[in-house]
Amino acid sequence: MIVDLPNTTISKVSKKLVQIREDGGAVALGRVLTLLIETDFKGIERAIAAANEASREHPCRVIVLADDDAKSKKDARLDAQIRVGGDAGASEVIVLRAYGEAASDPESLVTGLLLPDAPVVAWWPDEAPLKVSASPLGRIATRRITDAASQKDPHEFLRQLSKGYAPGDSDFAWTRLTLWRAQLAAILDQPPYDPVTAVEVTGAVDSPSTDLLASWLELQLQVPVTLIRTNRGKAVAGIRGVKLIRKSGEIEIVRNVPDVATLIQPTQPTREISLPRRSLRDCLSEDLRRLDPDDMFGKVITKGITPKTPRPSLTKLARGARGLKK
Repeated sequence: MIVDLPNTTISKVSKKLVQIREDGGAVALGRVLTLLIETDFKGIERAIAAANEASREHPCRVIVLADDDAKSKKDARLDAQIRVGGDAGASEVIVLRAYGEAASDPESLVTGLLLPDAPVVAWWPDEAPLKVSASPLGRIATRRITDAASQKDPHEFLRQLSKGYAPGDSDFAWTRLTLWRAQLAAILDQPPYDPVTAVEVTGAVDSPSTDLLASWLELQLQVPVTLIRTNRGKAVAGIRGVKLIRKSGEIEIVRNVPDVATLIQPTQPTREISLPRRSLRDCLSEDLRRLDPDDMFGKVITKGITPKTPRPSLTKLARGARGLKK
């Protein structure tokens, strides 16, 4: 069911939600968090589709705040839309289209619609503020999710995120590494356990996940990591491969086609492993599973390599990578 409320107010939207709850019973109950999405008009449906899918695992109230690209001070108004039932997955979706001066105070627009006593997660699927924790929506959120790959300059965005990082910040460029980190963990948890002496990470020139994977390996292994940039390919984007250099021989994971990578190890047959690029739904679902700060991401984004830290054992690295977010 979709209910349109043109030229409305937050008070009227709230009253309509109460009416829907009374008419539909439990349809508007059972939400565990509020998901705030800030985007432009063009990004509304794409963000809602991902949130609806993720809500089947995390029932929530989704509030989409989209402002007028023109930023005009004329014709200030608020158009709202409420979606429940089959049009909202396992959530309830409130879309707020703000025009002109109505978009000048995002915090006041959403505050009256937040679920009481429930965590708040803010997500910027497209362009994000330079310091999300100090932004209007970021100030009221316990978790703040950005996507460096959606920014005009992904690498510069990561540098700005490093400078302004606050506990609770996260980025899909990091979430997309989960499967890579799990595979590397599994490899390093197998004999022989001789040390890794150097690492090579290859990825597309516009891939922020490649930067984060290289930083994670450098931070954890305390060895030189060479970052190799390639042109963005039509078939495979993002990370192309990782090479672990050891005395016993090189271990290499190479992804030349989407979703599948080749694992090459000394004295073992070459085999294919599943390494798909993760969808928005997958990334969002994973980030909503935990609402406390991601300490490992915080270390990677702010420190990179810490020379004074004793080098951990490979088994310890494997355990830490299997935990992924610990």
